[in-house]
Amino acid sequence: MKTPSNGVGREPLFVGRGLTKVYAAGETEVRALDGVDVDLCAGELIVLLGPSGSGKSTLLNNLGGLDVPTAGTLTYRGRDLTHADEQELTLFRRNAVGFVFQFYNLIPSLTARENVALITEIAPDPMTPEEALELVELGDRMDHFPSQLSGGQQQRVAIARAIAKRPEVLLCDEPTGALDVKTGITVLEAIEKVNIDLGTLTVIITHNAVMTEMADRVIHLMDGKISKVTNNPTRRPVRSLQW
Repeated sequence: MKTPSNGVGREPLFVGRGLTKVYAAGETEVRALDGVDVDLCAGELIVLLGPSGSGKSTLLNNLGGLDVPTAGTLTYRGRDLTHADEQELTLFRRNAVGFVFQFYNLIPSLTARENVALITEIAPDPMTPEEALELVELGDRMDHFPSQLSGGQQQRVAIARAIAKRPEVLLCDEPTGALDVKTGITVLEAIEKVNIDLGTLTVIITHNAVMTEMADRVIHLMDGKISKVTNNPTRRPVRSLQW
């Protein structure tokens, strides 16, 4: 089996080989992932690109320990996630992974600072809520409630909450899907800044091909398989892209 190029020449955090995920759909089976080989390294910014149903979210869920493959192997820093029990996966998610979804999932009755503190209170070596919010340029909105924030600001609070525990991995599932273009650019700039400043492996699901230019690598998925991997010798800043 050919080892996938990671494009950066570094030891990978994740190594996936033959990743397969099969779901039962009545009397038939759906192969959401079909023999995926992937290496992902610290500090990379990866875009997963493909149409709906191509396997992007299933791959992200496997990487984040929200699900496990039906077949194949997946390791994180050499630790087998494929056969991990629920307690091991919970600790992995709590300590190593930050999640950002299309919808912000903030608690309406808590301020931005308090929403972030929900994570910092259980993480082993967190930054303060103030540090996390400053990183996404919301230092002047810390004591605002979600209803007092724009959609983009709420998503940046969600990013601050995800990165406050200093995760090695940030997984973003359509983080700008509910936002207009201008607001989405602001959110992507926050994700870009986190990736650069913290060295966090960042994986972003999108349908938007414009976003491929901000990535180190673009992994194209189709019908549960990787159809192509594109390496970008030079990433372009989010602000410079043609939206």
